Amino acid sequence: MRIVSHAISYIFHPLFMVTYMVILLSMINPYIFGVHDISGNTLLLIQTFFYTFMIPAFAVLMMKFLGFVDSFEMEDTKERIGPMMVVLTIYTWMAYNFYQSPDHPMALTIVMAGATLGVFLGFFINVFSKISLHAIGVGGLLGMVVIAKLFFSYDRFELFGLPVSMNALLMVTIIICGLVATSRLWLNAHRPLDVYGGFMVGFGGMFLALRLLYL
Repeated sequence: MRIVSHAISYIFHPLFMVTYMVILLSMINPYIFGVHDISGNTLLLIQTFFYTFMIPAFAVLMMKFLGFVDSFEMEDTKERIGPMMVVLTIYTWMAYNFYQSPDHPMALTIVMAGATLGVFLGFFINVFSKISLHAIGVGGLLGMVVIAKLFFSYDRFELFGLPVSMNALLMVTIIICGLVATSRLWLNAHRPLDVYGGFMVGFGGMFLALRLLYL
């Protein structure tokens, strides 16, 4: 069970979440990006992965090499400060550029701004409690799916040529949230309150971005 929990934690690592969100948004409604399918968004997906995963991962690797971080698990809240500042800086820069660029749809800006707000809130809560960054990530993913369903979808989209309903995607996302929460608790990485709080921060961050930018 620990092996499965570790695998789930790696697959749904917080640094992957923005890339997953952009991939889903590109499948749900590629037309808002001015393309017919996800293949037309390849460059954006590569850029998103590079900025939201590769650069932060490299920064953490350097911090580990320099002794600022004892382990990649970052079990101590103080170890998280540096990596979270790097992520927050990159996310803020990306959200601002998406907002300023007329070439990027509002849905994408909301996703990036929501992820930024989630990290921002998590950064300050981390001072008092070891909030679950995994829960913030999947909470944001769930918020993104709900927002896409309500405002930016046609209720169905194609996945490998097969029609998929937004309701089915929502159910799968909820299951993923449950699996991630169970994994973090099973590994004793967090207290239940840290996981529940993380979900609220991630989910709420998306809707706060929606309120500020769209509604």
